[in-house]
Amino acid sequence: MYRIFLITLGWLSVILATLGVVLPLLPTTPFLLLAAWCFARSSPRFHAWLLHRSWFGPYLRHWQQFRALPPGAKTKAVIVILLSFGVSLWVVKILWVRCILGLMLLALLVMMWRLPIVNAAQQNHE
Repeated sequence: MYRIFLITLGWLSVILATLGVVLPLLPTTPFLLLAAWCFARSSPRFHAWLLHRSWFGPYLRHWQQFRALPPGAKTKAVIVILLSFGVSLWVVKILWVRCILGLMLLALLVMMWRLPIVNAAQQNHE
């Protein structure tokens, strides 16, 4: 029963992470990490799929190995964040919601700025 619960939670996390790529208020990374955790404890097959065959696999493997982002990932993430929040700020007309979106955008950009990046030379060294 516990195994089925973890597999279900893992797939729900993958779906939410996928939606989080395009929805500004839904985070992607925590759901991916939760999915990897759930699959590692419940299904080696799904865990291998997530790490080696899914769209998110290279990023997850890189994070597991270096605890940092690969080159170019931060730039792509910031662009997607700015685009999705830009659309949200353009569509939403309620001032207090815009303020909250602006604060969330600022917090996400600060968080992204603080994440380390491992370049090719550092990767070869470790």
